[in-house]
Amino acid sequence: MALFNNPPVASKSLRVLARLLGYPDAELRGNLAELRQALHGERALPPQRLAELDALIDSLAHPEPLDTEAAYVELFDRGRATSLHLFEHVHGDSRDRGPAMIDLAQTYEKAGMYLAEGEMPDFLPVVLEFTSTQPPREAREFLAEMAHIFNAIFSALQQRGSAYACVLGALLELAGEKAQPVQVAAEEPIDAAWEEPLVFDGCSSKGQARPDQPQPIHIVRKGRPIEGAQA
Repeated sequence: MALFNNPPVASKSLRVLARLLGYPDAELRGNLAELRQALHGERALPPQRLAELDALIDSLAHPEPLDTEAAYVELFDRGRATSLHLFEHVHGDSRDRGPAMIDLAQTYEKAGMYLAEGEMPDFLPVVLEFTSTQPPREAREFLAEMAHIFNAIFSALQQRGSAYACVLGALLELAGEKAQPVQVAAEEPIDAAWEEPLVFDGCSSKGQARPDQPQPIHIVRKGRPIEGAQA
């Protein structure tokens, strides 16, 4: 059970984690030292997790940036279970994803955060940037709503032996949860990925499929494996 008493101030750490999950371009590589310093300076995460994040930061400073960039695309843009678009894990390709996107974007705007052109509101780095602007207790509760998705992505990354798993582990800790490997559903054929769920089938296999569910996020916890998806 998550404990929400006296959550740590983690606004800087959340912004660093958001950046580490972004595309490893030249700008990111040029800021790695500052990102490391911010993580250690805030001390919102335990030493073991910081050591793992240090290892990830070191790997992003690889002398062959094209290899690092190609590995990122292969990991996050070509696999369902490791998708960083959260609504992929909730709505899949169903028609409910669009309204959920609009609701989440409106939540950002009410808080004074406006997306740049081309940014998707459910992209995890964007979600973390928003979360970093919230008071500590609200930020932790918001992260806790998504903890089961973080666990699913964490498990998928661990299965692939990816150093990025430590970022999801850190998010779970900031949510007051424990990173626990879960069963990752096998990738379904591409043809099945584009099938629409039955209109009157209650909650679809992709997650909640009821347009009247509260948004944003408000993930419904399910006692079953979560399928990731690729847009």
